[in-house]
Amino acid sequence: MLSGTFVIGGSAHAQELYIYPSKGQSQAQQDKDRYECHTWAAQQTSFDPSKPQTMPSNTASNQYQPSQPHVVKGAARGAALGAVGGAITGNAGKGAGAGAAMGGMAGGFRRRDERRQQASAQASDTSAAMSKQQTAYNRAMAACLQGRGYNVN
Repeated sequence: MLSGTFVIGGSAHAQELYIYPSKGQSQAQQDKDRYECHTWAAQQTSFDPSKPQTMPSNTASNQYQPSQPHVVKGAARGAALGAVGGAITGNAGKGAGAGAAMGGMAGGFRRRDERRQQASAQASDTSAAMSKQQTAYNRAMAACLQGRGYNVN
């Protein structure tokens, strides 16, 4: 009897199916069955691990949308605090200008951090969706092969 493994995909989502021909299928028959089951599983799940998986393009729905205008708000807060500090030293305008610059920078940093968090969340969501598709494909592939007389783990 022949036995074999079938590596699915070439990415971090790759998984192996261990396939044993329980009805004495020849290597040529195993190759034919694997190909036909792969084609069927890909059609059923809309997922083909033999093709490169692409990330969804940036559409308006998943582009960065700031929760607040961080730079403007930071500059306004900084200007207000700077004016107070400047008034204490006798030059409210100079303090307001310096405070606005510092507040704007702080707001910019906040915006950058928010962008990174959103990008990380999108990557995680995409990875989870691909993993779910991979699992569905594996189940379909295993069902097809089992129906053709193979033990699959």
